[in-house]
Amino acid sequence: MSMKQQKASTVSCRCGEVVLEAVGAPIAHTVCYCASCQEAGQRIEQLAEAPSVLDADGGTDFVLYRKDRVRCVQGGERLEANRLKPDAPTRRMVAACCNSAMFLDFTKGHWVSVYRARIAEPVGPVQMRVMTAERREDVVLPQDTLNYAGYSGKFMRKLIGARIAMGFRTPKVDGAPA
Repeated sequence: MSMKQQKASTVSCRCGEVVLEAVGAPIAHTVCYCASCQEAGQRIEQLAEAPSVLDADGGTDFVLYRKDRVRCVQGGERLEANRLKPDAPTRRMVAACCNSAMFLDFTKGHWVSVYRARIAEPVGPVQMRVMTAERREDVVLPQDTLNYAGYSGKFMRKLIGARIAMGFRTPKVDGAPA
């Protein structure tokens, strides 16, 4: 099946000025509880009129896609990188027009983690929660899916499988700032 024949999901900022397209099935649907995602979510939520990034329990709901299957189709010039440290390889891309967190890009990696709230279409249930050892002390996780203290073997196998399918390339997100 060609890329044009595969299902595409629309990823849009709250005001609609920035639009991405994610083609094909995602690698995984996860919720991350790592300290970095929690800190970054809190920072982004402090931006003027920013929509929520963190779930009520402090987790960040992501849908992971191969980088070669995500492209910015509108408003790429409005995307701004937010890093916890200036030299961090992980950047959280925010639509400056309405301060919507759009995706997390591990620049050395082959995938992007799209913030679930930005995807218009249904994506199915969360497949796993990762880095749960770093969640807030008051959070009791439901047992409706797999909960991993760190990054599970299952999670890593999904990422490695996507890497192999991409021919070990590490592309950029088309239409987004480098």
